[in-house]
Amino acid sequence: MLFSHPFPPILDHHTRVLFLGSFPSIASFEQAFYYAHPRNAFWPILEAIFDVHLETNEAKKAFCLEKGIGLWDVIGSCERSNSSDTNLKNCIPNDFEKLLKEYPNIKALGFTGKKSHDLFIKYYKDLSIKKVLLPSTSPAHAAMKKEEKKAIYESFLERYIATPRHS
Repeated sequence: MLFSHPFPPILDHHTRVLFLGSFPSIASFEQAFYYAHPRNAFWPILEAIFDVHLETNEAKKAFCLEKGIGLWDVIGSCERSNSSDTNLKNCIPNDFEKLLKEYPNIKALGFTGKKSHDLFIKYYKDLSIKKVLLPSTSPAHAAMKKEEKKAIYESFLERYIATPRHS
């Protein structure tokens, strides 16, 4: 079955880093928000880095915009039968050439897993922007402890935006 991305990117002209997943999970479709699966570590990692508690989607969006963090996905539409990245077929990417021209303050892309990184490189390998592969925050990627993931995400964010330790 063909699915189109169900919600817009979170970003504005102050965005300096853009986190990119592959395509929203079924839980994200249901909640109309990024990284919505209850066991996905993305939000707990950001909360730990910045020492905040974000209870609502509105709070998460406002937090991201305040910190210069953007969220989107590499794929704009695809076929799939479940939430697994290995299940994505006939992928059509979002238009990153247009997005990065419209938002020139974005200095780096942080891929929240190998699939999003590989798909981006497939379609946009020559796009001139810093591309950083980060560990997946998906519950399916349990090989790395959350604290290890947090340290990698924090290092990425410190390089491109101020985190609490460097504010």
